[in-house]
This record gives sequence, C-alpha cells and structure tokens, in this order.
Amino acid sequence: MTWRQSLLLAMLGIVAAGVVAAFQPSPGYMDADYYAAGGFQLAAGRGFTEPYLWNYLDEPAGLPHPSNAYWMPLAALLGAAGAVLFGPSSWTAARIGFLLVAGSLPPLCAALAYALTSRRDLALTSGLLAVFCGFYLQYLPVTDTFGPYMLLGCLFFLTLGSQRLSESWRGFLLGLLAGLLHLTRADGLLWLFIACLALVLSAYRSPGRFRSRPIVALGLSLAGYLIVMGPWLLRNWSVFGTLLAPGGSRSLWLTSYNQLFAYPASGITFAAWWQSGLRAILQVRLWALGMNLANTLAVQGEVYLLPLIGIGLWALRKDRRVQVAGAAWILTLGVMTVVFPFAGARGGFLHSGAAVQPVWWALAPVGLDRVILWGEERRGWKAPQARPVFQTALVIAALLLTAFVIRARVIGGSNQGPAWGQENTAYRQIGQFLSKQGALQGSIVMVANPPGFYLSSGHPAIAVPDGDARVVQSAAKRYGAEYLVLEKDSLPSGLVPLYNQPAGNGGLSYLGTIGEARVFFIQP
Repeated sequence: MTWRQSLLLAMLGIVAAGVVAAFQPSPGYMDADYYAAGGFQLAAGRGFTEPYLWNYLDEPAGLPHPSNAYWMPLAALLGAAGAVLFGPSSWTAARIGFLLVAGSLPPLCAALAYALTSRRDLALTSGLLAVFCGFYLQYLPVTDTFGPYMLLGCLFFLTLGSQRLSESWRGFLLGLLAGLLHLTRADGLLWLFIACLALVLSAYRSPGRFRSRPIVALGLSLAGYLIVMGPWLLRNWSVFGTLLAPGGSRSLWLTSYNQLFAYPASGITFAAWWQSGLRAILQVRLWALGMNLANTLAVQGEVYLLPLIGIGLWALRKDRRVQVAGAAWILTLGVMTVVFPFAGARGGFLHSGAAVQPVWWALAPVGLDRVILWGEERRGWKAPQARPVFQTALVIAALLLTAFVIRARVIGGSNQGPAWGQENTAYRQIGQFLSKQGALQGSIVMVANPPGFYLSSGHPAIAVPDGDARVVQSAAKRYGAEYLVLEKDSLPSGLVPLYNQPAGNGGLSYLGTIGEARVFFIQP
C-alpha cells in the first residue's frame, strides 16, 4: 500500500461516516446515549458520576450514581475529549473522535490485508470493504464502542504479525491493547487471554525458546494490561468494593432479558437461576446461539461475504493471525451464548465481534481470489482480467448493501426528519410537557431510556423497573422519582394494564399522552 492509497481510504472512511452522521441528530439508542452523557459529565468536570440509573443491578444508593457500574468507560472518555476540545455539550463535538476512528479503519484494514497477502489489489479491496461496511456503518459515527473496538482489534492483529518487534515487545504491546479493549468493553477481558494464547502459539512453533523469552513476553503482556486497566480496577475497588464493575456479575444469573431492569435486584441469584430448570437454561442458550449465528450471517458476514470469508479463512489457516482470529471469534461466541445469552443475543455479540471484523474484511478478498483461481483452472477464466472485474463487483455490492441499510435505518422514508433520533425528539416533547405541568428541572423521571431522557430534557432519570404498578411505586419512593413515562414499544408486561387503562390508579395520576407515551405523576 502506498501512502496516497492509505490517505484516499482514510478520506473515504471519514466522508462515508460523515454523510451518515449528517442524518443522526442524536445518539439514537441507549448505549450511545449512555456514552454521550458520560462524556458530557466528564467534560463538565463532574467526574465518573451520572444523574440517571438505567438498571438496578448494583443496588444503587441514589442519584447521582457512580458511573460505569456495568459498561466500561473508554467510549465516554473519547466523547469527553471531543467535548472538551470543541464544545462541552455539543453532540457534534462529542463524536469527532469517533469520526476520526472511522477514518482510520479503512487504511488499517488494508494494511492488515497487505500483511496477510503482500498483494496491493487485495489490500485495497479490503480497505474499501471497511469503508462500505454494511450494517456497521450506522454505528461508527455515534458514541458507541463499535469503532474503537474495531480499531483496537485491527491494531492487535497488526502487532501480532509484525516482524519488526521482538517477542518481548510484542507481548507488552499486545497486553496494552488487551487493556484498552477491556477498557472499551467488559468482555474485552477475553483479549488478555487471547494475547496469552497468541504468545503460547508462538512458543509452540519455537519450543526451544519456551522457557525464556515467551515466559518474559507473557509477563510483559500482563504488565501492559495492568498499566492500562490498573487505575480503573483501583477506582472500582474504591467506589464499589470490587475490582470489576458489580452490575455485570448479577447479569450471569438472568432468566429473562427484562430481569436486567428488575427492582430490587437482590432476587437475581444463582439459586433462582438454577431453580428455573435445566431445560429453560438450555433453551435460552440455544435461542442465543441462533440469534448470534444470524448476526454472523447478516452483519459480520454481510450475507454475500460470508462464503468468501470462509474460503479465505481456509486458504490462510496456517497463518498465526488467522488462527488467533478464529479462536477469538469462537471464544467470543461461546461467552455471548453460554455465559451472557441475553446480552449477547440483544446486541452484545454484535458489539464484541467487531474486534475481529477487520480480519474478516481482509480475508474476503482472499476468498474471492481463490474463487477466481478455481475459475481459471476449471472454467478457463483469465485471472489477470477477471480480478479487477470481480473485485469491483464486490465493492459495488458492499456499497449497495450499505446504502440500503442507511436508507432504511438512518434516513427513513418519512417527511418528519431522519428515522434516527425519533426517540430523542419524543423525549424532548415529553420534557416540555412536564415543564407545563409544573415539573422542576431537578424532578426525577422514570422512563425506559434514562440517559437518553437526561440528554433530551435535562431531567435526572431512572429506569422503569420490570414489574407492576406496585414495583414502580416502590422504586419511585426509594429514588425520589416524581413522574412516570410509559412507552408503548418498551412496556414491561406488568404495566400493560396501566398503559391500556391509565386512569383510576390511586398512586399514579394520569397527566396525558404525548405521541404514544403515557405520562403519570407519582403521588408521594
């Protein structure tokens, strides 16, 4: 790859993400809302605190609450950097860093492909697949972990294959990257084990060095990881009394997705999980496996790329980077199916798999090239003439799929503005309605997406708990919530009767309907 080609790919990556960003007036969903709000809190000097609760897993004492009791902080830190530099409460400023990450991905993916194949045409094709990246492009310009996780994963595999590094330096850098991956996502801890696996594979190929340099490399890998994660682990210990965020441990024992919002969370235990029955436990994991494999086909494999990725994987199966990528994907699939089935099936595997995605984009052109060589051998194709035709067709297919996804999921077909950000608009209208009802700016609101509501209205917010009206009143009394918002598309089953017949509940006074949301005053 030449520097001109790399620069062109970077510019295309930024332009593609920038075009999508133009139709995203707000973060758009709770994960991105959470990181954006966390970034604004940091930029405003409020530290790692949050005036909202999106779950009750760590049994929070009240508001404000220590942040990142479930999710990790790197995306919020990246958003805060943009906000500090360009605007303390600007959505555009908060995602500047994410746009730069989006621009860095295509040339780095091309560099990875070139490192695997030493072919510029395959590297350029790989870089263009990273520009027109199907379902992933909608998530790259917003404050979420997709872009950073892809970037760090790509750097991990570039470092793993670098011939300029000694085994010790390679181990240290892989540890640093594993630490950054963990700082990005809780499941990033897996990458410390993956780094160690990569070093052991290297030692296996050179058994004479196993007792010297590889042992040192493993130690340096752990040191690199602790340099990044050590301060955060100490912060968790000082705030929560545990090294890892406490919210994640309870999610091991969920028996339904809605239990993520259970109040109180003390009922989520191993005993309750086991009492749900072995059949139910296995059924949930089979369901999660089906959902995760569907995500593999539709998102990671973009349907038409998956066979080419498989062929490329087989063609380069002896390459250590490909072996480690395959092992990382299988390990991630296992964790997101067996250990965290609800989180995995509802988007966790989509997020976690992003770290390996650059390898798949690098392998797809390899698979295509093997198909062309087969055609030359069996059908009389002329490979030099066929390659540019098929590679161009592959990129055009990626462009068309990406355009279709962005049109459907981001731009939309109505005249009411972009499809992306409609929840933000609805929340802003509800905030205005509450002001007319006499709500003070500090009034706490119970709502489906607390960080999103806080961003849109400025009101502190807590999550609607999984339960009935009595559970709502209990949580409201515990955390001082004064208003309840019930949204049609995110109703706990226990609150469906209240939504359908909002009048007549003694403890919840019906104020009105905004769009499809019912608004109540919670009587003290």
